[in-house]
Formats: sequence, structure tokens, C-alpha cells
Amino acid sequence: MKSKIFILVSVIFVVAVGVLGYGFFVFKDVLFMDNKFQDGTTINGIDVSGLDKEQATNVVQTHLDTMRGDIKITLVYQDKTWTFSGSDFEIDNHIVPYVENVFEYFNSGNLFQKKNKIEKLNGNKSFEISYTDVFTGLNAKIDEVVSEIDTPAQDAFVSFDASKQNPVEYNEEVFGVKVDTESLKQNIDEALMDSSEVELDVPTQQVEPQVKLEDIQNTVVKRSTFSTSYKTSKEDRKHNVRHALEAFNGMEILPDQEVSFNETTGSRTSENGYKKANIILNGVYVEGTGGGVCQSSTTLYNALLLADVEILEVNKHTLPSSYVWLAFDAMVSEGYSDLRFKNTTDKSMYIKTYSDNDNVYVEVYGKPFAEGERLERRVEFLGAIPHPGDRIVPDTNGDYKNKVTYKGEYLRLKYPREGYRAKGYMDRYIGDTLVESVLIRDETYQAQEGIIIEGIEEVTEGITLPENTVQFIPPQSTTQVDQTNVAKKIQKENPSGYNP
Repeated sequence: MKSKIFILVSVIFVVAVGVLGYGFFVFKDVLFMDNKFQDGTTINGIDVSGLDKEQATNVVQTHLDTMRGDIKITLVYQDKTWTFSGSDFEIDNHIVPYVENVFEYFNSGNLFQKKNKIEKLNGNKSFEISYTDVFTGLNAKIDEVVSEIDTPAQDAFVSFDASKQNPVEYNEEVFGVKVDTESLKQNIDEALMDSSEVELDVPTQQVEPQVKLEDIQNTVVKRSTFSTSYKTSKEDRKHNVRHALEAFNGMEILPDQEVSFNETTGSRTSENGYKKANIILNGVYVEGTGGGVCQSSTTLYNALLLADVEILEVNKHTLPSSYVWLAFDAMVSEGYSDLRFKNTTDKSMYIKTYSDNDNVYVEVYGKPFAEGERLERRVEFLGAIPHPGDRIVPDTNGDYKNKVTYKGEYLRLKYPREGYRAKGYMDRYIGDTLVESVLIRDETYQAQEGIIIEGIEEVTEGITLPENTVQFIPPQSTTQVDQTNVAKKIQKENPSGYNP
């Protein structure tokens, strides 16, 4: 019986010793290597087995520093190459925390946690530090290469060149290029593990533009054209009309942008390029700098109306203009009368202006109207207002003493003019069908009295006055002007060459 017990105890002892031996074999690294790296541990191919953190850091750093001297990296993209040598870099302090992290992997946690970490490696205890992390300056060199290759995509876009007969141009999209920086760094790291001299193609990706040519085709069209004649004007007046419109030539008007004619054209001064021509002052045509600019504003105004642009401010002339219908003129004067408008569409609008020897033209471009839609102007003549005839004004201040001196000497300063009432409409058509008629103007051009200047000195004995050729015009009682002949009458009385 004792012998059986002895045998059983012996077996148990042998098994226990075996188990303990196996446990010691399994946990020997864990038990005895708390301050050192596990056997078989390498960092970037360098054996750090049995080394503490400081020793391992020094060994790895020395190896990398030695390797750095042999490094030659060549990057290739299309017909371009970039070459860097180890002398371009320094060793960074990323090594210290990296070695510490590897060390902590083996030596943190309880006994079983350490065992599980080791088993997860499946016997592979090789660790690698990224060369792009530890070589200071390598990332900067990579960034230089990236900056030379990276090309942003360009969306297709519309450009407007007012100097061309067809000013709208549709520009194709351009695909961009972007370097896959993470893949490039990874490729450099992997290549340097095998050799200190590497040549790599730079990996890139194509960048697609968001707007393609087909997305913008026919998005900008001519919305309107309007012209007025200055055929009978003197050259200085023609110059002023053209000069003011040139300020708008090629203009882009953004959505919701407001534009002022006066701000755009600037002061009507000789310093600003304007010449002397007739202007209206107190109902009289007199010479002034910038005469003719109102024809510019009127031409622009009518083009804007036909393009369905919102008008914020417009004013009539004192005297009706012969180059445009009643109720469709646009008088401008610095300080108190402007032409202002606003782009209420969701796309940019553009203006082109040009001229020949007889006419000036304004074209407005923008998003297309609805299919078949168009606008037309319409004027309703409401009638003429009889003029009050002439008024004789004594030359009390002597303003005209070189022309009239004595009572009974007369100088006509201006003729009386009928007044007119008219309404302006904008009619909207879809095809041939009138779908809307909008009253936009209801204007009264007041009748103008004639002014005759008379001298103020008494005629003394021996003085004979020349024959009086100035005929006094009495007030009108009625007028026969109607829709059919008002334009001819205005042209006769206010010829376009004198209009402001």
C-alpha cells in the first residue's frame, strides 16, 4: 500500500515539475525581462534583445544616422525627377517615444496581459519606425514635390470679352492632379527597408472638376440690343456719348448687384475725358461739359428694359428727346438725377457697348429667357399740352447788353414748346401671345414758355433802332399734335444734335 502511495506521489511530483517547467519556459521573458526588450525583438532590422530603453534608443539612432549617409531617394513623375540625399535630413527625436512605445508593449500590464501580447505577435517581434517620421526634412522635401505636382481642377467657366463680335466664350474644364501623399510616404518607408538608394514613381490621383463644359453651354445669351442715332451730332457730343458708354463696356453685374450710372461714368469734367456740348439748363440748350451723356444713359436704359433688368431709378428730361420715344428717356445729372439698376437674376449679367459714325449700341447678356419669351416696349401718347407763348424779360442785369441795349430791341432766348403726356409700357410675349403688359412710366413733359430778352435803356432823340425780326408768339389755345406726328415735331424743335 505504501508503495502505491509513493508511486502516486512521485507521478504527481513529476507532473508538477513538468508544469512548472513549462510555465517557466513560457513566462521566463515576462518574469525576468521587465526592464529589457524580449529576445528576438528588432526595430528597423536592428536586434535590441536584452537592451533597456536607453540602450535600444542609442543603438537604433546610431544605425539610422549611419544609414542616413548612404540614403539617396529619387522620385519620378512624368518627365520630372527629384533627388534627395541623406545630407538633406537630420535624425528627429521621434525615435525616443517610438522605442518607449515598443518597450511598453511588452512590459505593461499583468502577467497574463503580457503573455497575450507576445502571443499576438505570432513569434514576430520586428518593429519599424517610419523614415518619414524620424528623418527631419524628408517630409519637407516630399511637400516640395507635392506642391509642384498638385494641380487643382478647374471648373468650366464662361468668360466675356466685349472686344469680340461674339463676346461670350465657354471655357472647358481642366482635370486636376493630386499626389497620394500617404501612399508615397509608405512606399518610401518600405523601399528604404531594403535599400538606401531608391527610385520611386510618385503616385497620383486625377481630380475631377465639379462643373463640366456641358453644364454651362448656352447659359449666357444675348438678352437685348438697343441703339440710338447721333448722326446729326457734332463730334464733341459724339465723343461724350461714346465715352460714357465705354465705362460699361465689358461690365459684369453679379446677382443682386446694384449699379449707378453716375458712379460708373464719373464726373462730367474735362479731366475725366468729357468735352463741351449742349446740355439743358432751365429748359434752355446751353453749352456745358459732358453734353450728350443723357443719350448714353437712355440707350443703356432701354437695353436694360428689354433685358428685363430691374430699374431702381430713372428720370425724364425737361424737354423731350428726339432720339427715343416719350416716357423712355433717362436723364442723368450729377447730384440729383441718376440711372440705377439691379441684377435680380441668379446669374451674372454682362454689358457690351459699341458705336459707328451714326449710332451707339448697347447689348445685355445673361441667362436665357424662358422658351419663346420676349419683351417689347410700347408708348401710349396721351396728348399735347398747349404752350403759354412768349414772355418778354428786361435785361436788367445787362447779361445780353452786347446784343440788346434799348427798349424795343429784342433777342429770342428760346422758343415756346408744347408739352406732352405719355405712358410707357413693357409687353411680355410668349411666342406671338401677349401674356403681360406692365405700365412702367407715366410722364408729363411740361410746356415751355418762350423767352425774349429786351433792352432796358430809353431810346433818345437821334437813335434809330434796327428793324425788329423777333416775332412775338402768343399762347396756344389748342394743339393738333397726335401720336402720328409728335416724333417729327419733337425732332424739328429739339433736333438730336442738340439733345443732352
